[in-house]
Amino acid sequence: MAVPDPTLPSFPDDFLWGAATSAYQVEGAVAEDGRGRSVWDTFCATPGKVARGQNGDVACDHYHRYPEDVALLAELGLDAYRFSVAWPRVQPTGTGPANPAGLDFYDRLVDALLAADLTPVATLYHWDTPQPVEDAGGWLARDTAHRFADYAALVAERLADRVPWWITLNEPAVVTMLGYGVGEHAPGRTLLLDALPAAHHQLLAHGLATRALRSAGAARVGVANSHTPVWPASDHPDDVAAAAAYADLHNWIYGDPLLVGAYPDLAWLAGGLPDDAADDLPLIAQPLDFYGVNYYCPTRVRAADPGEPLPFAVAEIAERPRTHVGWPVVPEGLREILVALRARYREALPPVLVTENGCSQDDAPDERGVVDDPDRIDFLRQHLVALRQAMDDGVDVRGYFVWSLLDNFEWAEGYDQRFGLVHVDFDTLVRTPKASYHWLRAALRDEG
Repeated sequence: MAVPDPTLPSFPDDFLWGAATSAYQVEGAVAEDGRGRSVWDTFCATPGKVARGQNGDVACDHYHRYPEDVALLAELGLDAYRFSVAWPRVQPTGTGPANPAGLDFYDRLVDALLAADLTPVATLYHWDTPQPVEDAGGWLARDTAHRFADYAALVAERLADRVPWWITLNEPAVVTMLGYGVGEHAPGRTLLLDALPAAHHQLLAHGLATRALRSAGAARVGVANSHTPVWPASDHPDDVAAAAAYADLHNWIYGDPLLVGAYPDLAWLAGGLPDDAADDLPLIAQPLDFYGVNYYCPTRVRAADPGEPLPFAVAEIAERPRTHVGWPVVPEGLREILVALRARYREALPPVLVTENGCSQDDAPDERGVVDDPDRIDFLRQHLVALRQAMDDGVDVRGYFVWSLLDNFEWAEGYDQRFGLVHVDFDTLVRTPKASYHWLRAALRDEG
């Protein structure tokens, strides 16, 4: 296979290169080792919620095939693997003692990564809340934050001696808005702005878990937030105000409490948070060792029309090419949001890891078994150029993780959206590295 020009901008010698996955999207084995039921098991079993009625019961079977996947990571030349721990695998009901067999899997995975000279980066929560915790109120209930801290302590007790990087939460904004606000993700609630307690309780969970991780000896603790540049659809004051409201809802009600210990001063926000939210801010705003940024594309926003349920609506970015899932390709948006974070938080912004960046393409093996994905190569190359520009602008970025190592179960989209550097045949589970995998391998070798 001819590899396109792998030349990239120069990055620091200690820059951390990695790939990412999440437990429910790749592990499978949902009925093995005592794992309990998660909200995503329930959501997938609800007719009409997931495309083609698909689920993560098998996914990529990473649970059994992790040695093969670790070998793919090592051959790619990466430094690190960002994986998530399934809360219901460790605590089947979300409370009580750890399930030893569940923790044993992560023991095996971490040891395999270390043997391959790969750094484990563990995410404690990538959306798979145990169903009994949801039944007791889920992220709308304050008690869930304390249950999460107990779970964090159990995982850290087993793994903190070998896992140097810890991410508490992945994309609490998405859980709040899609899971509790509009019902497109598990648990499928449609509360609109009444979902705001879920945002606060996740942030509280982060603070409590950070304390538990550090008590267990975790070396570096951070969080992974979804961030998007927000563009008004026009310069009309109503569109500008709508864009600002969306930016507050998606970006700043998460970044501000974590990094400066305050929520944005917004009347609509104050009315939606729990009454005691301000008392929790010192715990939420503990110093972080790094700040994870997941970036995919900007969001264009217009003012809502009469009768629409929220004060804003998403407008199309029609002038840009699109990925298979329909998201616009805007590499300079990565630079824009990183520079915006630096401008907003200044010295309060810790070193940054780009913890997710990637694209879905409609790719499949040809008659020779080759998976050619030139659009993904272009996507990665352009975003890495934008990342280097942000660093030149003064943003302290220490690493970059491609989403994803493997084609996987892509939540409500099922298996139709392929984000992987490695193609997975979901009938046979055969892995085939794509052209983008070979391109990135060559680029990393050039980087040294």
